Amino acid sequence: MRRAIYPGSFDPVTYGHLDMIVRSAKIVDELIVAVLINSAKNPLFSIEERVSMLEEMTKDIPNVKIQSFEGLLIEYAREKEANLIIRGLRAVTDFEYELQIAQTNRIVNSQVDTLFLATSLEYAYLSSTIVREVASYGGDISHFVPGPLIERIYAKYKQ
Repeated sequence: MRRAIYPGSFDPVTYGHLDMIVRSAKIVDELIVAVLINSAKNPLFSIEERVSMLEEMTKDIPNVKIQSFEGLLIEYAREKEANLIIRGLRAVTDFEYELQIAQTNRIVNSQVDTLFLATSLEYAYLSSTIVREVASYGGDISHFVPGPLIERIYAKYKQ
């Protein structure tokens, strides 16, 4: 069985993330979407909220599991017996950073490879940071995130 991990903060989930999940799920038998618990960051959504949003958005993709993790991704991959990490690339600058991490991961565990997928062109500009920035000023985020998430995102800025 080919099991892969698609890690990220997903704060919030965007159309770009969902595109990567759909495309990745077609490549592997099982895709674990791993939501990072990062104590160094101050996320807009709690880990439970991010997991819940991803579960809602991927409920119709049978080979996708949503889980949270903290610590080193390569150790999490070992724990989950995953031999592939999937990363999306939007630009050359993403590649430089991601290549460095992939090479480090290969030194730590040579059984785990990293697969880079180029982001679909229509989402190449998109990031959770952009969504948060636009939403914080009450701007239209309907082109960035699925409809069911829009009010949840705006609500965070009304608190």
